[in-house]
Amino acid sequence: MTISSTLYSSRTDEWPTPRSFFNELNAEFRFTLDPCASEANTTCPIFFTKEENGLMQDWKNHRVFCNPPYGKTMREWARKCYQASREGALVVLLAHARTDTRWFHEWVYDKAHEIRFVRGRLKFGDGRQSAPFPSMIAVFLPGKCALPS
Repeated sequence: MTISSTLYSSRTDEWPTPRSFFNELNAEFRFTLDPCASEANTTCPIFFTKEENGLMQDWKNHRVFCNPPYGKTMREWARKCYQASREGALVVLLAHARTDTRWFHEWVYDKAHEIRFVRGRLKFGDGRQSAPFPSMIAVFLPGKCALPS
């Protein structure tokens, strides 16, 4: 099964970052850590695989690019992005723009330093068609986010 064959199904919650999109962000932020990667799709010199569980790792003092699985754990990843920024990491979260969700309001809306909505729809991995959802970038600066409510 290829990435493109699972792109529009619920068989996967992993969406490899479009390389050109990542390169533009990397030019701005100079990332050092990808906590949601595999050997095949990592974007950074340091990365954690699914087995290493990036949610359980220390992100301190890194410049993190986080494109987490787009499933039931999104809330945990958004929380981790915010918490890691409070501990000294610069974190850029790529996520589906689901502004009606609890995780968005609890961990992104009032806590991210900046939210950027992506114009158009990204083409993830080797997909030929655009994603069936809009995307956003949430930027969490080290120690500059709102305090938890």
